Amino acid sequence: QVQVVESGGGLVQAGGSLRVSCTASGGSFNKYTMGWIRQAPGKEREFVAAIIWSGVRKYADSVKGRFTISRDSAKNTVYLQMNSLKSEDTAVYYCAAKNTFPTGRAPLSPNEYDYWGQGIQVTVSS
Repeated sequence: QVQVVESGGGLVQAGGSLRVSCTASGGSFNKYTMGWIRQAPGKEREFVAAIIWSGVRKYADSVKGRFTISRDSAKNTVYLQMNSLKSEDTAVYYCAAKNTFPTGRAPLSPNEYDYWGQGIQVTVSS
């Protein structure tokens, strides 16, 4: 059973930066696509970013150019560096995983992910 644990959320001013982390255990990390999904109050979960086992990255249009997803396979950890934060980025951020090896396709729908963390709050004050 794969376990996913997020860390690093918090409060930041608009225009600022924040990095959140996610560590996975119990599976073959190198075969997984790791994704970040967020849910703002009163809204549905939305895809933010994903990094495929091959290193290919995908981003939602709303964060492209501001957020960067990366992974450290030695630590079974994926990071989401968030820059130029806006109030509309305020949400609970979830890390999720799906075994997509050997395909090169990144799940872009939250419903496609199999394993989820508990979520962390990111609040951007304006």
